Amino acid sequence: MTSTALVAPPAVETRVLSLLLPYHRTPGAASPDPLDHPEQLRQIRKFTRAGEPVVFTLPGFPCKSPNPAKVLGHLPDEGERLSLAFLDRLCARIAEIYPPGARMLICSDGHVFADLIQVSDAHIDAYGDELRAMIRRAGLAHLDTFDLRAVHGDLPYDTKRALVTEEFAPALAELRAQARTDEETARLYRGITRFLVEDTADFHGSRSALQRQCRERAYGVIARSRAWGELIASCHPETVRLSIHPQSPGAAKFGIRLLDAPDAWATPWHTAVLREADGRARLIRRADAERVGRLVFREGRPSHFVALGG
Repeated sequence: MTSTALVAPPAVETRVLSLLLPYHRTPGAASPDPLDHPEQLRQIRKFTRAGEPVVFTLPGFPCKSPNPAKVLGHLPDEGERLSLAFLDRLCARIAEIYPPGARMLICSDGHVFADLIQVSDAHIDAYGDELRAMIRRAGLAHLDTFDLRAVHGDLPYDTKRALVTEEFAPALAELRAQARTDEETARLYRGITRFLVEDTADFHGSRSALQRQCRERAYGVIARSRAWGELIASCHPETVRLSIHPQSPGAAKFGIRLLDAPDAWATPWHTAVLREADGRARLIRRADAERVGRLVFREGRPSHFVALGG
């Protein structure tokens, strides 16, 4: 007579993390093993041991790219709508295996570096207002928002940026040194530099001059992005930290992919949605989508493209 060994079910934090792993945004090979993500397991475990809802913080959803070859306008569209629905659905799935559930705090960071990415604060306000309206209209009950409007009262945005940078940002010299020795920082620096170059639509100098300018601005974007992360941590401590940037297994943050895209760096605010004939949504540049799809409007505004013949 043989006996069958009882196998203990995986811990709840492991099951919660397993729901995120298929969407890991990483610069290299993804790992489906939760044990390769000890920091996320630790962060989730703090909530599950206390029997509290798991709270995720996701810096992102800043504003649309200022380059009209990449996006449909300055307001959220189908890309944001689908991404918000995905994040809300992910929280709902967590509630199915962990009854206290989960909440997602979207920490819109556009105002933090508006001057560096050359987008007006007025456009960023309009983007953020429409993002909240999307959440409200769709009844996405697991999502909350946070942005620079919640910090330092009614001070002007330039003053708020200066205060946040002074309090939380690393020195630019420190970042430059780190980019020379740390591959993750170097990869982030190259990725942001590329975005800044691509997002510039009306530069009148040479290509090399533009690249020099964007390389300098990239360090500022990274510094303020880290400052924003530190501010979020001070206002919302003990959360599970997500990122829209690729993150390697084992990193302090978990990179999360919102929609399907050929580029691991692609986001809804740098692209347009192309709906394929099979219904799948892909993020690609507006100029590329226009060549293979027809434009669809939603509520009187450009929303996304549908593949020709689809």
